[in-house]
Amino acid sequence: MGDDESEEFDEVDEDEEGHPEPEVTIEVSGLSLFTHLGVSAAEREVGQRLLLDVRMDVGECDATVTDRIEDTVDYGEVCQLANFVAQQRSYRTLERLCAAIADQLLDRYKLHAVWVKAAKPEPPLPLPVTEVSVEVWREAE
Repeated sequence: MGDDESEEFDEVDEDEEGHPEPEVTIEVSGLSLFTHLGVSAAEREVGQRLLLDVRMDVGECDATVTDRIEDTVDYGEVCQLANFVAQQRSYRTLERLCAAIADQLLDRYKLHAVWVKAAKPEPPLPLPVTEVSVEVWREAE
């Protein structure tokens, strides 16, 4: 092992017992929401089902040691927050909805970064499409 490689290992944070501190990522996949989202007024009026994926970079997380929900991000709360944001108003674009959810998650939790993907499994298009989706990535400031 060269000097460059050994320096990388010297920078790893360790807990009191000398173990490296784990970095935690929490992911929610396939959260099904019904929203009034769409470019046209008709699309917003009728509403549609969306599938939401959320990935949160928590970083070091005390719950890896304490095993307490209070020491991590409660993914049940994350689902409720995403549903609330999707229901509180009508959005025209998936981009805006994803950004609004990402912003709320960063405001509420101590996250390093958040990634939100919203997919329309049945987009109103004249050609056959399995789904249309948009992803937004935000980092904490």
